[in-house]
Amino acid sequence: MAGTMDQEKLCCSVCLDLLKKPVTIPCGHNYCMSCIKRHWDKEEPKGAYSCPQCRKVFAPRPELVKNTMLAELVEDLKTPAIRPASADLCYAGPEDVSCDVCTEKKLKAVKSCLVCLVSYCEQHLQPHYDSSAFDKHKLVKPSNWLKGNICSTHNEVMKIFCRTDQQCICYVCCVNEHNHHNTVQVEEERKHRQKDLKLILQKIQQRIQRRQEEVKVLDKEVEGIKVSSDEAMKDSETIINELVSYIKEKGKSLNPISPLNHPMSRGSFPSLGPIWQLLRLKGGVSRNVFVRHSQSHPTCEESRTHDFW
Repeated sequence: MAGTMDQEKLCCSVCLDLLKKPVTIPCGHNYCMSCIKRHWDKEEPKGAYSCPQCRKVFAPRPELVKNTMLAELVEDLKTPAIRPASADLCYAGPEDVSCDVCTEKKLKAVKSCLVCLVSYCEQHLQPHYDSSAFDKHKLVKPSNWLKGNICSTHNEVMKIFCRTDQQCICYVCCVNEHNHHNTVQVEEERKHRQKDLKLILQKIQQRIQRRQEEVKVLDKEVEGIKVSSDEAMKDSETIINELVSYIKEKGKSLNPISPLNHPMSRGSFPSLGPIWQLLRLKGGVSRNVFVRHSQSHPTCEESRTHDFW
């Protein structure tokens, strides 16, 4: 844990690698000599030179002197990495990125260089830290996809994207096979596609929100229908119960009559006016039902129909 913290403290905030020829500028921050030089070279036209971290401005341009103590600390931090560790930690497994320089048994790669397009173990990576010839090399996490970025025809890095043919090409392809095609830098195409993907994602999210709102409305309508249905069922049960009670009460008040004196035998029909009037008030029976009943019993008194409706 301590080693990790020390390494983070001894990293340049510009290139994010261990300090190479460390220098300390007047505000107290430390940088690689080459990194701060490039930063100040860009600010040369302004005549003012700033710190990339705290943005403090210096004028005139400060003189850069190698910080010997920091350089020794960086070297001390690198030295244990060169010492052989246990086989489980050094040798590359099936899922690890292996060092491309190791000739016998491959060791684990700790960095991949985007300029060399090679992955290095800790020991073979050391020249990138020691020699100024590698100052402009970009080290990243080890990756197995480096060789997939090489043109199979010209063996050059594919840094250009051909929009006409929708493929990555190298600069030789751009001059020959893809001459006069619409070409851009790979990084520019990546940013363009990321922007398009964001727009597409926004539209999809808007569609999802609209569908969710529609579903909420439908859920409310379904709930309203269920409530109305339950209320209608309760009203129907109430009407039926009241009708049954009414019929029972009327049945009790009727006197026993002989079959010969029964009204049905004389072609007449008992008065149903009060019953239908009850149903009419409850809204449970339509006029059509009453008409169908009258048609099936033509002996019903016509006047009762008119009186009811």
